[in-house]
Amino acid sequence: MIKRLLENEIKNSLFKGKTIVLYGARQVGKTTLVQKLLKDFGTEGRYLNCEILSIEQNLKDPEPEKLKAFLGNYKLLVLDEAQNISNIGKILKVINDSIKDIQIIATGSSSFDLANKTAEPMTGRTNTFILFPLSTLEIKNDTDWLVIESNLEKLLRFGSYPEIYNIDETTAENRLIEIASSYLFKDLLNFEGIKKSNLLKNLVISLALQIGNEVTYNELASKLGVNHITVQKYIDILEQSFVVFRLNSFSRNIRKELSKSVKIYFYDLGIRNALINNFNPLSLRNDVGALWENFCIAERMKSNAYSNKNVNSYFWRTYDQKEIDYVEEYSGKIYGYEMKFSEKQKFKVPKGFMETYNADVIKIDRTNYWKFFELVL
Repeated sequence: MIKRLLENEIKNSLFKGKTIVLYGARQVGKTTLVQKLLKDFGTEGRYLNCEILSIEQNLKDPEPEKLKAFLGNYKLLVLDEAQNISNIGKILKVINDSIKDIQIIATGSSSFDLANKTAEPMTGRTNTFILFPLSTLEIKNDTDWLVIESNLEKLLRFGSYPEIYNIDETTAENRLIEIASSYLFKDLLNFEGIKKSNLLKNLVISLALQIGNEVTYNELASKLGVNHITVQKYIDILEQSFVVFRLNSFSRNIRKELSKSVKIYFYDLGIRNALINNFNPLSLRNDVGALWENFCIAERMKSNAYSNKNVNSYFWRTYDQKEIDYVEEYSGKIYGYEMKFSEKQKFKVPKGFMETYNADVIKIDRTNYWKFFELVL
């Protein structure tokens, strides 16, 4: 079992007077992680799956004495998929304020759903973490960078969900298709306002086909035959469910810079490839550059998150086609990065970008990508 980077951080946050909330998409390893944390507590730890009706029924009443009677004298209590409890915010507030010497870890596969339910009641009472699919740093810590390099093509084709990483390709392909078609849409279609399942599926497939390309909400809306507000709402929910993330275009109102486009990437390339049913070897693909760009930026996002490094992330492009794949704004300085799968691919740094923003631009390829992924603490 590969140790997750969040494990020690969560351990260090226990019994500090706050409820711990752990977000992450389905199948990224939330349950495995919390059960590992529970092992340290033996009989003083308890796991409750909130998708089970009897658990939900026993936790629906925010009455302190009833909750104490049901929860018992445990030190660590895990409420898995806590968003299934209708008034979970009030429940967690009562437990946090009324039942002393108990630590709650609540997990959720949607920050949109669980956060909405806990936002007001739990103000100032939570410590929040996000668990992603396995990061290359976690795999490296379990092995080394040579293992990452030898498995690089597999990561680009099948992603890094924990159960996928160590299984054969045929099994991985079948399992990813199952996850993408079942778990993914099961959760998303539970959202209020998501009434058109075909629209959601067509949207997410359209996004999968356009990774690395800038798009506009109007452009997507026109293609799907809906209005741009609906498209934006659906993308918001995809993002809050940790399926995709978006980069806005970087602009300081210089006339030639794009300002309204976005780029949308997938947290896991296995899910993306399952959506378009393409697990072909890299030698047979025409989207290797897009895969590499998505892979590098997603790994950088994980690294920044696990480092607690708050950066503003963008892409940059002008109307005359000059571009930078990834731009970070951190501590008042601008950093540019261009993704090229092969070190032989040439890249000319846009002079206007460097001069306007006093920024260096680094090419990220097979010779240096590991430096781009390292934690910055």
